[in-house]
Amino acid sequence: MEKLLQGHQHFLNEIFPVRREQYKLLADRQSPRWLFITCADSRIVPDLILGTDPGDLFITRNAGNIVPAASDGDDGVAATIEYAVEVLHVRHVILCGHSDCGALKAALDQKSLKNLPRARRWLNHVEGAFTHKQPPRPEEGEHAELAALIRGNVIAQLANLKSQPAVASAILHGRLTVHGWYYDILSGRIEAYNEQFRQFQPLLGSMD
Repeated sequence: MEKLLQGHQHFLNEIFPVRREQYKLLADRQSPRWLFITCADSRIVPDLILGTDPGDLFITRNAGNIVPAASDGDDGVAATIEYAVEVLHVRHVILCGHSDCGALKAALDQKSLKNLPRARRWLNHVEGAFTHKQPPRPEEGEHAELAALIRGNVIAQLANLKSQPAVASAILHGRLTVHGWYYDILSGRIEAYNEQFRQFQPLLGSMD
């Protein structure tokens, strides 16, 4: 706990005073532009990766950056999406997977879930990843098969995201754009899924 206490002390002494006015504006309301859906993995720090500030991103996280299909009923992920789209009026939803994802590793090796019944049930939502699995890249070596499945999971979860009623309506009326990303921990780089070409391309240079 000592690390956390020291970190909070640093925040109170060094960061908060400099940004006091910003926090004053955020104290009573929020108006994020982006909903960011990503994995619970501790190595994924959206504000650090994207250079965003408090109030910029509305974030929901879970093992495997999963969005259950709308037909699976109400759940916390769907409620968060609905609130972000209908109440906060975010303009973009970004679904971000990442390299070395433990959830997709477990989907490949079900034996690792022997004593994790809830995790095993949760990972039923990644079955679509196998359908959308991308071609393995030789340059990714021993990690190629896993990376191909992780990218496939981004595509599968994008489809589930679009099935959410609030998202489908907002897209139809031109109020919302959705994006699928793959973040590589080793290089720090992000790829964006190009639906037209059905492939992942470097994010920088892909937004034209």
